[in-house]
Amino acid sequence: MRPVKLGILGSTRGTILLPIIEAIEEGRLNAVIKVVISDKPDALILEKAREHNIPAWYVSPQGHSRESYDQMIHQLFTDHHVDLGLLIGFMRILSGKFTKKWSRKLLNVHPSLLPKHANLMDLSVHEAVLNSGDEETGCTVHVVEEAVDSGEIILQKRCPVTADDSSLSLKSKVQALEAEALIEAIQMFELGKI
Repeated sequence: MRPVKLGILGSTRGTILLPIIEAIEEGRLNAVIKVVISDKPDALILEKAREHNIPAWYVSPQGHSRESYDQMIHQLFTDHHVDLGLLIGFMRILSGKFTKKWSRKLLNVHPSLLPKHANLMDLSVHEAVLNSGDEETGCTVHVVEEAVDSGEIILQKRCPVTADDSSLSLKSKVQALEAEALIEAIQMFELGKI
C-alpha cells in the first residue's frame, strides 16, 4: 500500500510531531509528512519540521477572513497531495467550507476524554480535569467539523489521575498518549476505517 500523505497544522511546539516522524522512520507507520503549516511564524513545530527536511510554511492570518485563510491552507494541502490533515496544537477555528472540503480527512487530537472538557485548551483542560475530581483523563482523536470539538470520536486513550498530579504532570501524561493515538488513527485511515 502506498503511504498516507500527511499535512499537519500546528500553532505551538508540536511535541507529538517527533513520535510520528520516528514511527515513520522506524517503519511502524506507512505514512509521509508532506507539509507542516503554522499560523505562528515562531512556532517550534515549523523548526522541528525543517530539522527533518519536511516542507514547513508559515501562513499569516493577517488581513484574511477565516474562509480566505483556510483556502490558502487548502491550496497548500492540494499542492502537496495531502490525503489526511492532522491538527496538532492548531489554535485556529476552521471554517465550515474547509471542514466540508476535507470531510473525514481532517483529524484533531484533543487533550481530554471528549465530550468532557470540550472547548478548553492546553493547561486549562488539565486544570478542569483536576477541579472536576476525574479519576481518569486522556486524549481523543476526532473528525474535525465546523463546531469545535464536536466531530465523530475515532478513538480515545486513557490514563489515571493520581493524587499527586498537577496540570503539568497531566499534560505530560496525556501528550504521550496523543502521539500513540494519532499514529493509530493514521493506521486506521490507511485501512479505510475512517
